[in-house]
Amino acid sequence: MNKKKFLLLMVLALSLVMMAGCSANETEPSTNGETASETSNDESYPNKPISVIIAYSAGGNTDIAARILLPYVEEELGVPLNVINKPGGGGWTGWTEFLNAPKDGYTIGYINTPNLVTGYLNPEFNRDNSLDDFDLIANHVLDYGAIAVRADDERFKTIDDLIEYAKENQVTGTTTGYAGDDHIAQLRLNDSVGTDFVAVHQAGTSEMLAAVIGGHVDVFFDNVGSVTIAQENGELRALAVLAPERSKFLPDVPTLEEAGYPAIVTSSARGLAFAKGVDEEKVKIVTDAFVKALNNPEHIKRIEDLGYLVDSMSGEEYLNFLKSDEAGIIEIKDVLGW
Repeated sequence: MNKKKFLLLMVLALSLVMMAGCSANETEPSTNGETASETSNDESYPNKPISVIIAYSAGGNTDIAARILLPYVEEELGVPLNVINKPGGGGWTGWTEFLNAPKDGYTIGYINTPNLVTGYLNPEFNRDNSLDDFDLIANHVLDYGAIAVRADDERFKTIDDLIEYAKENQVTGTTTGYAGDDHIAQLRLNDSVGTDFVAVHQAGTSEMLAAVIGGHVDVFFDNVGSVTIAQENGELRALAVLAPERSKFLPDVPTLEEAGYPAIVTSSARGLAFAKGVDEEKVKIVTDAFVKALNNPEHIKRIEDLGYLVDSMSGEEYLNFLKSDEAGIIEIKDVLGW
């Protein structure tokens, strides 16, 4: 055999060895049953866009705050976070889809309390859910309740005007769903003061605001964040906040207690979670990214400029907060008719 043929055969043999090695690497299972290439993808998590399900409509409180926060999280994770709005069912249209999504680390969701908790505690719905269905990431916003009317509504100049009128007349009020914080505020006022507020359940803040501005619903029961924005836009006039003290975003607006009524406090906490079953390391990666983004001073300023209060709880602190929320709902089950 001449030298030229010998070299050609050596090159061919080497090529076959390399091809066999590559083939073996592509099919060799890892210790957890995945192929080597799949393991490599897991190690580089995340390596594709992550869906963020928001269980309320676009343009609402949760949606607005989320779209401010998520770009800062994208900087930390290095992948896009795509918002998917799934309103309806007091939030449970979105939460059901979120819980049923693949547990691969590429779907997270906003969880809103008390709506989430009341949705599984309400015996009418017979839902087999609990906080144990979620791997918590972090809380984003804590938004206290507020009561407002259309800016040009001559009937109600003060919270006294509204409550005295509602003692003698049926008054409609907006809510984001049965047994949500807005509905609870109305039920507790009816129970403690003798008003006759009638809830009008809607899909989210934008729909609620349109109903009040259009004159279809009398009173805007929602949260400080949305009321602050709408008042600055000349659309609404705030009458009271359902908070333990005056809000720094609405400093001229009294609490119910200051106005001489029972100290009714309601709030909406909006945080993020995975559905239970996602790999712990993936949960940690995403949680670390959110915590860094939540505490970014630029993010905090942009959120608070809109009247939202950032409250970045995570870990045990966040879980204990949600358990406390749950216990609070159980305490008022009689008011809710349960």
